[in-house]
Amino acid sequence: MTDYVVPDHYRAWCWEQGTSALGLVLKTVSRPVLQPDEVLVRNHVAGLNPVDWKALGARLAPWEPGWVPGVDGAGVVAAVGQDVGVEWLGRRVAYHQSLMRPGSFAEYTPVRLRAVSGLPPTLDFETAASMPCPALTAWLALTKLPSRADATLLIAGAGGGVGHYLVQLAVGRGFAVTAMCNQRHWARLRAMGVQDCVAGPLKTGEALHDALKNRFHAVIDCVGADHAAALAPALKANGHIVCIQNRLPEWPDPPFTRCISVHEVALGALHQYGDDADWHDLMTVGHRLLTRLAERALVPEETIIRDFRDLPAVLNNLEHRQFFGKALIRVTCVEEE
Repeated sequence: MTDYVVPDHYRAWCWEQGTSALGLVLKTVSRPVLQPDEVLVRNHVAGLNPVDWKALGARLAPWEPGWVPGVDGAGVVAAVGQDVGVEWLGRRVAYHQSLMRPGSFAEYTPVRLRAVSGLPPTLDFETAASMPCPALTAWLALTKLPSRADATLLIAGAGGGVGHYLVQLAVGRGFAVTAMCNQRHWARLRAMGVQDCVAGPLKTGEALHDALKNRFHAVIDCVGADHAAALAPALKANGHIVCIQNRLPEWPDPPFTRCISVHEVALGALHQYGDDADWHDLMTVGHRLLTRLAERALVPEETIIRDFRDLPAVLNNLEHRQFFGKALIRVTCVEEE
């Protein structure tokens, strides 16, 4: 392992038990021994995502007490494994981490090189850390859909983080986008190219309005499985529905009716089942998106930045929707205090 000066121990927020973010414990953890294909990132900023609170308490991953959560981060490569070129040392990077590997809620995080993307020189760590989970999820969702000029697309939950990037990427691909979300988001989404906005999400048991039925080539739902099922009548024949939050429990139509296609999206699938070629493609996209952010060709989310000591409270507030915007944690290294 080749490295800069890295401490033998550093601070990390660790999961011990329970499902509440307020139960995270600040501990001192030992520096890991890097695998040959890993780099050790000195985190400057960690990005918080819904998956971070959903994973607590073995709801998504079978963790042992003392586990470090967190999937998104940005910082500087401080050490490299034996199969990683030394030119990576000191490079500014962003990454998306597996739920089954030590996460970004720490001063240092070991990450497989294939899940790391270098940053454009002009891009700040805050914007970089805000991008991976929502933007890459949005890109994966759109890859499920065949391209067709002016194809109609309904994005449900368009006001959230994934929706923020979905709208921009879909408009860029030529979709005629309708956004379903709270009215407070409409002006922002229209400024990014949305053609129409409708109130939503649907309330439990609420039927889809007749004006939206049989209207769309595709639906991407960012709300939940039941909500996605309620939107199925919006599709035209041979349409597509993409689920980002959970999956449809059953096929929404009888056989040989509208003949729709059902898709699900999760970045975690690549960590478990993807190969190096898959990750090369994803990180190529990631670098392209980071470059577009640096060039202001892609609009980042509004951010809320808090200190490392505030991480559990901010994650808890994210779960309970106590604020709007992308939550970021500024990580302070021990030697800087």
